[in-house]
This record gives sequence, structure tokens and C-alpha cells, in this order.
Amino acid sequence: MLRIAGVNLPDNKRLEVGLTYIFGIGRPSSLKILGELGISKDKKIKDLSSSEESQLRDVIEKKYRVEGELKHEVKMNVKRLKEIGCYRGVRHQKGLPVRGQRTKTNTRTVRGNVRKTMGSGRKSSAEKT
Repeated sequence: MLRIAGVNLPDNKRLEVGLTYIFGIGRPSSLKILGELGISKDKKIKDLSSSEESQLRDVIEKKYRVEGELKHEVKMNVKRLKEIGCYRGVRHQKGLPVRGQRTKTNTRTVRGNVRKTMGSGRKSSAEKT
């Protein structure tokens, strides 16, 4: 099992998909990395040679911000927004959608599945007696 940036990549996946298990690397950047190194995207992770593994590890750790470093940067950006008191920061503090989505409906995942409407969670008339 190949380990890059503290993440174990699954052996039976194609390289293109397996690299996306690393936080901060999606499909486009995985294709860009593989194109840069000249490794086939259809190759399985278990079929990589040790030199290809070391090349992948070097490129990802030197050129890309991934895992802990990227998570820390995102956390610091949100903290900055909260501190300056801008609209986005206030939305983060209140736990509401930040990017302009409607809140009358469809925000249950952001609000923690809170059902605040009149009919939700009410007992039917048969159960009252």
C-alpha cells in the first residue's frame, strides 16, 4: 500500500482515482501530476515501480499544499473572516449557508438536520388520544 502525505492509497484503484484520496488533490490535479511525470493514468497503484512511487511522493510534497497544511490554511481563512466580522464570517459563526443558498428550505445539512417548520415532527391526530 502506497503512502503519500500521511494517506494510504488503495492498491486496486487506478492512479487517477487513487490520488484523489489525498485532501487537496482532485481529478484535474491528479491528471496534471501524472502527465507531468509521464505515468499512465490507467495504471493501478499496486503496479507502480519504486522509482515512480518516489517521483509521485516528491512532486506532491514539494509542489502541492495537501492534507494538514491545506486544512490549516482553510481554517485560518475562516477564522480571519470571523474576526473581521464580514458577512461570510457571520454566516460561518451562525452555522448557516455561506454562499448565497436559500435558507427557507434545503439547508438541513448545514443546520444539523434541524426541522423548524410547523408540520415536521408533529404527531398525527390518531396518536393524540
